[in-house]
Amino acid sequence: TQESSFSGEQEEITKEEKDFLLKLARQTLELYLTEGKAPQIEVAKLSENLKKKKGCFVTLNKRGSGLRGCIGYIFPVKPLYESVIENAISAAVRDPRFPPVNYEELKDIRISISVLTVPQELEFSSPEDLLNKLVPYRDGVVLQTKYGSSTYLPQVWNDLPDKKLFLSHLCTKHGAPPDEWTKPGVKVLIYRAIVFKEQGFGGEEN
Repeated sequence: TQESSFSGEQEEITKEEKDFLLKLARQTLELYLTEGKAPQIEVAKLSENLKKKKGCFVTLNKRGSGLRGCIGYIFPVKPLYESVIENAISAAVRDPRFPPVNYEELKDIRISISVLTVPQELEFSSPEDLLNKLVPYRDGVVLQTKYGSSTYLPQVWNDLPDKKLFLSHLCTKHGAPPDEWTKPGVKVLIYRAIVFKEQGFGGEEN
């Protein structure tokens, strides 16, 4: 079943590992935005979990204005610590939706990291069947159409709780018509995410 095939992968990331990765992302941004380089890591001192290849996204939220950058790898292509360094830099300066972050903004930015399970294809027989099988707030979704592909992390359900709207937005995200998810030949992959973030700004969520 879909459930059991995920469970082995969802090994917990310890609080120490989460803290390390959030600090690493913060240090990376501070160093990159001042000196244009990434931190050097003593790999021998890292836990095995941090050296495993995992899919990972880094999201930057700015006080008062919300999303400020979000970039990542859906598939496990690099060790987790490397993914966090690369994606922190990319989220800050390479997200095409935003101008590059500058150093002055960092004090108003909160970092969150999503570590992903390996995406698995979701079998479905019709658009209705797809809607029935998607689980909001749990499933990250990759939608592949003839126009390309795009993904939303599980936390995007907070903004788009309606399944049809969620899928329509995923279509337009990669340039497909909003109803393309209802057409034959569409492929859907789902994944889970362990999400952890820096503490908020004086109790503010965003």
